Amino acid sequence: MSLFPETKNTEGPQGLIASSLRRLLGGPRTDRPPSSIPSFPPPSAQGSAEAGRRMPGRAPVDPAAVARKGPYAAEVIAVCAQKGGVGKTTTSVNLAAGLALLEGKKVLLIDMDPQGHCALALHSELPAETPSRPLSEVLTRKLGDIHDIAFDTKIPNLRLCPSDKDLAQAESILAGRIGKEFLLRKALERARSFAEVVVIDCPPNLGTLTLNALLAADWLLAPCDMSTLSVEGVGDIFDTVETVRDTLGHHLSVLGVVRTRHDAKNKKVNDAVEQTLEQWSRHLVTTRIPVNTALAQAQLAGTPIFSHDPDCRGAKAYAEVVRDVASRVWGAKPTA
Repeated sequence: MSLFPETKNTEGPQGLIASSLRRLLGGPRTDRPPSSIPSFPPPSAQGSAEAGRRMPGRAPVDPAAVARKGPYAAEVIAVCAQKGGVGKTTTSVNLAAGLALLEGKKVLLIDMDPQGHCALALHSELPAETPSRPLSEVLTRKLGDIHDIAFDTKIPNLRLCPSDKDLAQAESILAGRIGKEFLLRKALERARSFAEVVVIDCPPNLGTLTLNALLAADWLLAPCDMSTLSVEGVGDIFDTVETVRDTLGHHLSVLGVVRTRHDAKNKKVNDAVEQTLEQWSRHLVTTRIPVNTALAQAQLAGTPIFSHDPDCRGAKAYAEVVRDVASRVWGAKPTA
């Protein structure tokens, strides 16, 4: 005698098994009209429940804060140089400040360099108290968004997310983590909606932190001083851009190569460097940043060159670079 009532099987053996499993597990019935089958659970309710749940080792997340986003969709510019001492941070700081002061853009400056030079270069423009949660914690422990730890500077429209001492250890911590290259992109999701442009100061290498910046960016800006070693570094960066595109499927447009620390008196060296840079001629920013002591003095004073000495050669050159960048990003975009 069978323990189960006999039913007419119109679905075949596999269909009958699937129907039995659905009844046992409490799944939706398929004999209802499609419009009467409720979604389980509703996506919004599920998201709210997950957002408000306390996870082990993590601070509770406010569901309202998760849903709240700003009105923008920021363009992200990574300022990258493989060699140190080429004016990378000087370019990052003055590009960010120039876009805020001269172009009226809402700017977020992120310091991904463990040396933390962006905060040093802007120390006179920082508030007395800043958020205590470090960038390294956001990346390694996925605690919050960049927007939560960035703060307003005294410069109108400019916010800063500083580096911290533990960021240097982040590369080794992230080394074996799946998806480590995309952590910054994820941490920027809300922050991009509160700024018109994000400028990232990358470390002077092509490690995990720099790769995170490139995969979070839309544009690459490469400072290059007038030296042979710096030019070779530009070649390595362009190779990395190709790898990012071909292997990781992220389209990164080259915004330009900025020639820095240009000394007109060194004609022989300049000619040799210019000849090598000719292979990237369509990416060269027209304006050259001259050797100018006012730029170093502005860093010492902890303020952008536009506030320190707006009439000096360095300020005028960076103002031209800012205008060129703004034209390329928000005007006709160059073919990468």
